[in-house]
Amino acid sequence: MCAARDPLLLLLLTLLALQARVCGGACVEVDSDTEAVVGDGFQLGCIYCKMRGEVRAKASVDWYYRSSDEREKGDVQIYRYQNQRGEIMDPRFEDRLAWNGSKGTDDLQDGSIYILNVTYNDTGTYTCNFTRTLTYNYYEVQANNTKTVQLNVVPRLTRGMASILSEVMMYVSIVGLQFWLLVEMIYCYRKIAAAGEEALRESEAEYLAIASESKDNCAASVPVAE
Repeated sequence: MCAARDPLLLLLLTLLALQARVCGGACVEVDSDTEAVVGDGFQLGCIYCKMRGEVRAKASVDWYYRSSDEREKGDVQIYRYQNQRGEIMDPRFEDRLAWNGSKGTDDLQDGSIYILNVTYNDTGTYTCNFTRTLTYNYYEVQANNTKTVQLNVVPRLTRGMASILSEVMMYVSIVGLQFWLLVEMIYCYRKIAAAGEEALRESEAEYLAIASESKDNCAASVPVAE
């Protein structure tokens, strides 16, 4: 009965092992954070995954900024990355923007940039435009994708209630699973121990039966003196 539970135990152990973040070659589109601390650095995330990895592709990324100040209207291009080279387009971000996306390839999937020394004036809307050219045997296809980040600059980082609750629930689930595994291990140990004791009793009874039968056979084989 305990052996039948082994697949379930294996599954639970696997789930516990997967609590650590998996690092692999797969691409996952994750939304950017939206709250930066003044004076610190901040990454503007922009990921646009390619659905078919075997298709050759080449991409460029353009970043635009719209200030929260109503006196400044329209989107202004602040950064461009193409042919593995980045260029800052706006003097307000001079020496404060760095490429933090895919490196060493023209087939970009991560178009993130990093802002150094964030100021309150950096509050606003950032738009990432991905332009990708897919190359097939006889033709090319152009694909575009746009992502928007509404950045808010704060004096210090605050955590939302949802984030706190999710972390608490994660730890509660880990502790609960570990306790459940401990109970299962004790249960299996007791079942194995009980089965071992029963096997010993059966072996002892079988040994006594064999010994008794041998004794009876010996007694029957001795001739009676006349």
